[in-house]
Amino acid sequence: MKILFICTHNRCRSILSEAITNKIGEGVIEARSAGSQPVGEVHPLSVKYLEETGYHTENLRSQSWDEFEAFEADLVITVCDSAAGETCPVWFGKSVKAHWGLSDPSKVTGTEDEIKAAFLACIDIIEKRACELLSIATHSNDPSALRAALQTLGAQA
Repeated sequence: MKILFICTHNRCRSILSEAITNKIGEGVIEARSAGSQPVGEVHPLSVKYLEETGYHTENLRSQSWDEFEAFEADLVITVCDSAAGETCPVWFGKSVKAHWGLSDPSKVTGTEDEIKAAFLACIDIIEKRACELLSIATHSNDPSALRAALQTLGAQA
């Protein structure tokens, strides 16, 4: 199963989702991430906390969704509310789409411990959803069943 995670700037939540889903879904899921208006760099705390929790970061980069037409994603999952409201490229039309709103840990202000807690909470949510994605990927090829399962999963926090 191929999944494309979308967030407007592709620097935090979609990057976290890509790294985590690739590790958890290794061999079954191929995840990528992109943005409608990528900033061109991954947020440094995304890299820091992914590495601290055991995820690979070496190939992560902020990139445009225009680079993924040939990827032919089975699923396109938006992880920020602004990306969910954007007009998507026509080539997303064949993909099952879902929205999983995630709070942006890179916007949290406060102490270093509070910021770390926000990143770790986001990582925890994504880990749980990636485990469910793996279960879905191994049990369902029906687009309508897949869509229903994804929407249910996205409603969980």
